[in-house]
Amino acid sequence: MNAGRTARDRARAELTQEIKDAARRQLATDGAERLSLRAVSRELGMVSSALYRYFPSRDDLLTALIIDAYDALGAAVEKAALVEDPLDAWLAACRAVRAWARAHPHEYALIYGSPVPGYSAPQTTVQPASRVAYALLGVLQRAADGGVLVVPADAAEPSGVLAEQIGVLEAAAPGVPRAVLLRTGMIWAQIFGLVSFELFGQYVGSFDPADALFEAAIAEHARFLGLGEGVGER
Repeated sequence: MNAGRTARDRARAELTQEIKDAARRQLATDGAERLSLRAVSRELGMVSSALYRYFPSRDDLLTALIIDAYDALGAAVEKAALVEDPLDAWLAACRAVRAWARAHPHEYALIYGSPVPGYSAPQTTVQPASRVAYALLGVLQRAADGGVLVVPADAAEPSGVLAEQIGVLEAAAPGVPRAVLLRTGMIWAQIFGLVSFELFGQYVGSFDPADALFEAAIAEHARFLGLGEGVGER
């Protein structure tokens, strides 16, 4: 009986993966807003009623794809951030964001592009979506613990609403000064803004290719956060 259940579980996992792979191909050709369970079932030669046993609705399939994308990006950034030196780890983590996005543009668009009409992401997407932020905060925590994070003289302390909002980051990286955490929130958006501009064609005719701009930006970000001297040489 156990062997039978294991075989069934394995078969279900394999078919679930096939369904998601087919859905990703549809993302590439038609976009997330046109994702259709019927189209996926036709590609796989399944009746739609059988596919509904795996994903009861389009939104359930979208959620699975979103979680997979966040997890894949998060894993890539976490692996890059394992470099011992915090500055090198920061630069490697930022490069990993861009590299993953360039390798998986349609999945990147799914999680950082325009919202899908009629879809509202459930709470289950929050933890996967936080992995990149936590990886970056982990690098800053290591820098603070190692005494190599120097708060820039012009870094402002958060106050008012910002002082309350920064508490989420402070809980994840309690050793990082609040002024640096505030700047981290700004930089987080800038990293993804750079990547999105590149992937969505906003640099055509100017910073294209965007390699040099991205490298200059993440080096400046590191200085802005107080990650040390010599960043321009890394």
